[in-house]
Amino acid sequence: MNERMLLEDGLKQLSLSFSPQSVEKLLRFSDLLLEKNRVMNLTAVTDPTEVVTRHFLDCAVLAPHLPAGQTVLDVGTGAGFPGVPLAILCPDTVFTLLDAQRKRVDFLQETISALGLSNCTAVHARAEEFAKAHRAAFDVAVSRAVAELRVLCELTLPMVRVGGAFYAMKAADCMDEVGSAAHAFAVLGAPAAELLHYTVPHAGVERTMVRLQKLEDTPDRYPRRFKKIQTDPL
Repeated sequence: MNERMLLEDGLKQLSLSFSPQSVEKLLRFSDLLLEKNRVMNLTAVTDPTEVVTRHFLDCAVLAPHLPAGQTVLDVGTGAGFPGVPLAILCPDTVFTLLDAQRKRVDFLQETISALGLSNCTAVHARAEEFAKAHRAAFDVAVSRAVAELRVLCELTLPMVRVGGAFYAMKAADCMDEVGSAAHAFAVLGAPAAELLHYTVPHAGVERTMVRLQKLEDTPDRYPRRFKKIQTDPL
């Protein structure tokens, strides 16, 4: 199968509805990503087929968890994962893509403009700084392969409203990491972790989404300074 066929078949396997325009935008995103990757380190995946299977279809698994009208924060988005594919597949959901590297955000802003994504904004900021002005500002937060869960939750959960949720996309064998973060979950207001296991279509890779439902307000003292979060995680 070519990239288009793999993408369309994979989305069907995930029971996702999609338009021809969405497929075109995803394939265009792949072209933009790989073109920029020649001069800037955005992804270790350089084969167009693997961009579809290892990136796009993996990110697409989140789409059913993001109802229309919600606001979604992608923390540490990097090259735009999972935020850009999700913004394409969920046009009625509003996405903020957050990253601390200016060059990455510049690329994302160019990409958002090139793809005509009116539901997506890229922001250059550190998460712990961005959180100061955006406490409980988002319905959902997502993150993919960014940091260890204790660190990631402290950076992210303060920005999720009570009743919202945080989805951390992790490797299949993340049970020890989840267990060690149980105290952090409770302190930050999301005490119960739900593990959603899945296999990425056509890649055959087993993955896990850690879903944290925000049940209580995060205490005002969190997030702490990043150095403190790293050296003394919850």
